[in-house]
Order: sequence, then C-alpha cells, then structure tokens
Amino acid sequence: MEINKTIFKSYDIRGIFPSELDEEQAFAIGQAFAKMSGAKRVVVGQDARLGSPMLFRALAKGISAAGAKVFDVGQVPTECLYFAVGNYDFDSGVMITASHNPKEYDGFKMMRKIGGQIEIIRGVDLLSAAELETIKSKKEIEEIDFPEEEFDRAGFWNDFSRHVLSFAELDNILPLKVVVDASNGVAGNAIVKFQDNLPAEIIPLNFKPDGNFPNHSPNPLMEGSTDQISELIKKENADFGLMFDGDADRIFLADENGELVSADITLLLLAKYFLQKNPGMAIAYNAICSKAVPESIKKWGGNPVRTKVGFVNVREGLLENNGIMGGELSGHYCFKDNYYMDSGMISLLALLQIFSKDQRKVSEIAKELSPYFKSAESNFKIKNKDAVLEKVKAKYSDGQQDFLDGVTVEYKDWWFNIRPSNTEPLLRLTIEAETKELLAKKQKELAKLIK
Repeated sequence: MEINKTIFKSYDIRGIFPSELDEEQAFAIGQAFAKMSGAKRVVVGQDARLGSPMLFRALAKGISAAGAKVFDVGQVPTECLYFAVGNYDFDSGVMITASHNPKEYDGFKMMRKIGGQIEIIRGVDLLSAAELETIKSKKEIEEIDFPEEEFDRAGFWNDFSRHVLSFAELDNILPLKVVVDASNGVAGNAIVKFQDNLPAEIIPLNFKPDGNFPNHSPNPLMEGSTDQISELIKKENADFGLMFDGDADRIFLADENGELVSADITLLLLAKYFLQKNPGMAIAYNAICSKAVPESIKKWGGNPVRTKVGFVNVREGLLENNGIMGGELSGHYCFKDNYYMDSGMISLLALLQIFSKDQRKVSEIAKELSPYFKSAESNFKIKNKDAVLEKVKAKYSDGQQDFLDGVTVEYKDWWFNIRPSNTEPLLRLTIEAETKELLAKKQKELAKLIK
C-alpha cells in the first residue's frame, strides 16, 4: 500500500476517515514528521472527531518508531496545542483535527519550535521531504508498543488558563450575558476551565464534544449553523453570542439580534482594541477583507499589512512586520503575544472587554464599522482558470490592478478580487461597493464574464 498523496494540503493534512486517511497512513506520517522535524519530544492533541483516538495511537507509534518521545495533552482546542509547544520544553507538536470540515474528515496540523518561535509545517512540505516510506499494515502497527510519557494535564490547564486570562483586565468586564456555541467541538473543554474567573455570564450551547456534530455543522458559516445560537440569544435577551468551529481556532460574533457579524468587522473591533494598547503597530489582514479594514487601521494610527488569503499567510505578514495581531474572513485571529498563533479564547476575552467599554448594542457598533456593501465569496467551477483571469484583467484594465492573490481591481466606488483555488477547479470572487445597487450590478456583470 502506498501513501495517499491527495491528503497533503497547502497548510495541513486532511482526508476522509478511514477511506483516505487511516491508521496506516497516520503511522507513516508520524514517522516522517519526526524524521523531517528532527523531533525528540512531541506533544500531541486531538479534537472530538470519531477517528481521532485511533489516529492518535497510530501517529504516536510512528513518531516513537523514529526515536522521539510522545506526550498526550488529550482532547483540546488547537490553540492549547500551540500553547503547549510554545510554553514547555517540547520541540514539536501535532494536532489531530479536520477543523471545520464535515464529520467524515480528520487530519493533522503539524509544527515545530525553532529558536523559541513556532513554525508551521505544511502538508505539502512533509510530502516533498522524501521521508515517507512504504506503509506498515494495520496488523503490524497494532503489534508495536510505544511508551506513554507522563504529562501533567491539571498543571497544563492551570498554565493555559493563566495565559489566556493575562490578556484580560477582569475588573473592566461588565456582567454581560453571552451565549457561547461550542458546536459540539472542543471549545467548551477550555472555557469551563476559566469561565468562573469572568464577571460575565456565559450561557453554554453545545458544549459536550461529539464527533457526530448532532446539532449543526462544525463550520459556523454553513447554512443553518447559526439557527440555534440566534434563537437562544433572543430567548435569553443576551448581549451577544460567540460561535466556535470544531477545533475552536475560529470564532464568530453574533449581535444581540442573533445576526452574524462579518469576520473582517470583528477583526476591526480587535484591531482597535490592540492598537489602543500598542500604538502604531502593524495589523495583518487578507486580500478579500473590506477596504474599511486598512482605512480604519490607518485612521487609528496603525500599519495595515495586506496578505494573501489563508491563516498561514496572515501569520507570516504579522511576523515579518512586527505586528500585534491579525485576522481574516475565515474567523482566525492571531496575536503576537500568543506565539503569533491564532486563539479563539483570547478573542473571546478581548470582545468581552470591548463591549464592556463601549456599551452600545453590538449591531450599532458593527454598523459604524461597515460603511460598504460586500458580497459573500462566490465560487465558479472553471476548467481553464488562467484564461478566465486573463479575460478579467483585460476587461478591467482601466482599474488599479494588483496580483498579490489572484487579481484585485480597484475603482473609486467599488473593487473586486478573483482568485483561483489551490485544490479545486474553482475561481473565487469577492466584490465590495459603496451602494447595494452598484454591488448587485457588478455581481451580475462579473458572473456573466466569468461564465
């Protein structure tokens, strides 16, 4: 049996369990990861997906077979794994998760520590490292023993709670009423560890981890995912709601009416808060965020840094420009003082302080930061993506064009970005305009051109 190359993605490893990613693949990946990274002490965490415990055992055996020790942090949000790598004497880490993907999927996020800094190891980099060997059979893997290293989980949770609470000035948080939907993922595992320290009232929703995701998709942006939280916000007369994805590295804000706030507007809320504490520093954002993002950051005295789409790219923009925080439309928000990694928990604490200080309704604050009309990203199935991009560039040659990520064209009263998917025969289109009417006109115009 050979390694399944399709599971190695631009940023991580993901596949359907067990048809695409199984224990045999996991063993080979563990062995290759340890060899490539030179790991000696590897900490491993997992989300609530049904295949994660089995993948953990096989991965750990592969890592051990390559001569490294494995430490099990248990079922945790991805940011807990980042904290473990950054805070303790581990040189590498692996999180077993498929993030917001449907329940059939599982995968691995891999990292190593170099000079005190966490480096993300991309799935495609591991595939090209020539370390992957012929896979052992499941029977052979079952017969392998690996030593279970001791890990102080109680001490870890105390340290992690102290870390995230260091971002909060608890005396400045009002007794807000907040609905938090963990989406039957692992966010609740972390929140229950520190919520008693918060003056705010957390109303838990779907806190029990369940890899079947019985109440809604682990992706908060999927249709129907916000129905429950919206209903409960209104029923409880809550101030706002927060929603996590499956591994809790993405967080979304819902206003007092149960309406989801666009993630780039949430980025602006966080950017303003962190710039007030760290004047003049850089804020990273991606190429499809509203143009209100760079405009507002400049107005507040910050340095807006535009990057390609993708959390890894936003993080690199943050690192390269000495930024204080960054974020993107997928709901990832990363912070300099969190090893430059993303954190839903730090975002939660910051938002509690933001809405404690500015006591207007969340919808009112969000509207003030949203002067433009923006479309959700549209996907077009296109075989010859390059030919269509050339056609678009020619048609809109009178606009200001840049090619940071696909093609972005800007006019005085509207702009758009069209970019190819890395993994699918898709072109992705985002448009923003100064009026609803202009947005609708340009959506129709570009859709006709692309098709």
